[in-house]
Amino acid sequence: MDYEQARFNMVEQQIRPWNVFDPKVLDLLYKVKREDYVPQVYRSLAFVDMEIPLGDGELMWAPRIEARALQALQLHGKDRVLEVGTGSGYFAALMAHQADVVVSVELRADLKEEADRKFRAHGLSNIQCRQGDAACDWAKDGNFDAIVLTGSTPLLPEAYLKRLSLGGRLFAVVGEGDAMEATLITCLAPATFRTERLFETRVPALKNVLEPERFSF
Repeated sequence: MDYEQARFNMVEQQIRPWNVFDPKVLDLLYKVKREDYVPQVYRSLAFVDMEIPLGDGELMWAPRIEARALQALQLHGKDRVLEVGTGSGYFAALMAHQADVVVSVELRADLKEEADRKFRAHGLSNIQCRQGDAACDWAKDGNFDAIVLTGSTPLLPEAYLKRLSLGGRLFAVVGEGDAMEATLITCLAPATFRTERLFETRVPALKNVLEPERFSF
């Protein structure tokens, strides 16, 4: 398989047409080898417009979702980033090339260990991989300039808004079933936020997410 041709096709046929024009993001998609983070059995599908299974119902984002999320976050060299759900490790690797520190929290020990191995192999010493449940909050590492939830959540936990530094951005897919929207929230001032609804999508929910109240009659 010609990985470089497949990578070029991914960028030009999937990602650019989906309104990703930031040259820093596009350059990074060529630099960080996506095939190195895909499970070996699916490596030939690394550049296909699809979500790739990671086991136990979890999926790796499709390439265009990764690119749109990275473009929306607008990371800078001094940013501290929190990623909720390490998954394959690929999105953390992308962010690590733009940010100062990435704290990535994964519930599953097997995914955490595999991602950690990949980070070490690629010399990504600015990723701090943690094992734990961060679906509703992660208080152990303070505040962040950017937060990304890689699984969906029916309700956005207010705790994460409080973890944003001034000017901080939070990317999350919010909603249930067919009614999910990729959302970017920016902290403009203490307790003041701007919400942008970016696009509709559908991704599996984080384990142990904050659930809305259910009424029964």
